[in-house]
Amino acid sequence: MIRFSHTRNVVMARIFTAFPSLAARWGQRLQMNTSLVPWAEPGKPLREAVVALVTTGGVHLKSQKPFDMSDSNGDASFREIPVSTPREALTITHDYYDHRDADTDVNLVLPVERLQELVERGVVGALHPVAYAFMGHIDDPHLNTLVRISGPEVAGKLADAKVDYVLLVPA
Repeated sequence: MIRFSHTRNVVMARIFTAFPSLAARWGQRLQMNTSLVPWAEPGKPLREAVVALVTTGGVHLKSQKPFDMSDSNGDASFREIPVSTPREALTITHDYYDHRDADTDVNLVLPVERLQELVERGVVGALHPVAYAFMGHIDDPHLNTLVRISGPEVAGKLADAKVDYVLLVPA
């Protein structure tokens, strides 16, 4: 059963990649209320700021537990990834998007190398040493876990580390 679900998810992801209008239509079935999200003014110049990465691409260390693909509602947990991790130590566990390109260059969903280049050029002050990875496909009943537990836990870690900006990279 799990193998069929995996194959179905991969086929659907490739269809949506090939037909963006179909993907847009499928995406309209979910409506998110973002009216309660406050606008935050920039606190300091980017060249003086610490920036952290958060991805919803399902990236994780090969040594970490994969995201749960057997639950059709997704997995609201997260993985911590040291930004010093070599590419070959990373993998993607996520059947709900076509990640063949990201498998070739993980910077598409976890742009550590691109941000490090911006740090070297003085555009960004510093890169936070830990990136946080989620699986982007999360439906009820796991949305509550994401909003009330996992999300606030990561936000707390970032606040404790005095991160100034977060780059959220959706898959």
